Amino acid sequence: MRPKVALITGANGQDGSYLSELLLHKGYIVHGLVRPHASASAHSLYNLTLARAHPNFTLHYGDITDMGCLLGILQSAKFDEIYHLAGQSHVGLSFSMPVYTADATALGTVRLLQAVAQLNLCHRVRFYNACTSELYGRIAKGEQDENTRFYPSSPYASAKMFSYWITVNMRESYGLFAVNGILFNHESPRRGLEFVSRKITRAAAGIHLGGNEILELGNLDARRDWGDARDFVRGIHMMLQQDEPEDLVLATGEARSVREFAEEAFLSIGITLEWRGEGISEIGRDGTTERLLVRVNPDLFRPNDVPWLCGSARRAEQKLAWAKSISFEELVQDMVQNDIKQLKSAASLKAITPRL
Repeated sequence: MRPKVALITGANGQDGSYLSELLLHKGYIVHGLVRPHASASAHSLYNLTLARAHPNFTLHYGDITDMGCLLGILQSAKFDEIYHLAGQSHVGLSFSMPVYTADATALGTVRLLQAVAQLNLCHRVRFYNACTSELYGRIAKGEQDENTRFYPSSPYASAKMFSYWITVNMRESYGLFAVNGILFNHESPRRGLEFVSRKITRAAAGIHLGGNEILELGNLDARRDWGDARDFVRGIHMMLQQDEPEDLVLATGEARSVREFAEEAFLSIGITLEWRGEGISEIGRDGTTERLLVRVNPDLFRPNDVPWLCGSARRAEQKLAWAKSISFEELVQDMVQNDIKQLKSAASLKAITPRL
């Protein structure tokens, strides 16, 4: 039997890099789509290295907003599976970039699905669309699952809601094996620095190494269901191996606040945070030295923040036998230790680089 051939859009992101690694390990031939101007990011560098080192990995430069590019890539190989991960995925940025977010995240999905249909691939390929817990938005507290109604509360979530339903429409109208993965927050050492989880672990690492920065955060009370990207990528692959297509939630079932994430990050470097004050005046100090480590910056609050997201993955557990293997505490500790190593490496490189 010939090996399966997969296309990953957004292959330079956190999930894309882990998925590339997983599929190659399983014997796939993998094609990754990345934007040319994203090549300087850490994840892109990972995949560029992978492309040069692995004979079964092909890197394509292009953009999900370019229909001609998508048609050309889909014609370049006989794809069995398409993993659509590309798009503008930062919730906060979507408020200041709503048009681009809609173009890349909503219409980007339409373009890719239309390219699949135009090339008569609907009865040949399997299609995964990356969706998000942000679809649920500002709903009452409680577990969210496949039957919970959507209430998108940001331009990003609204774009993803369109992407969700257009994927369902293609499945029901044209017989495409297409699934939406409704993934709750998932992090890793490869998470982008613009996301709050990595911002926290990077600051804790810097302070551990003697830095004097103060970590500024927005809404400390916002609670999210944080899992490990490596567990979630396993689930993504499993969704396309089902006998019948079905949209599924991946989540840990535990909601933690931004405050708790910061506490765990600092605890991993031996610091117990003590909180004082309320609202925008709240601060976090080192419980031993009284040093100010965390403060609230009102400018970091979103115009319409979602206070609570917590998912139930019972359906995925039943259908896929999927379960998380990495705890919240292990995830945060891993991220902090990775940032410590990165900062040490950067400092060493700076120290040995001669000034010109």
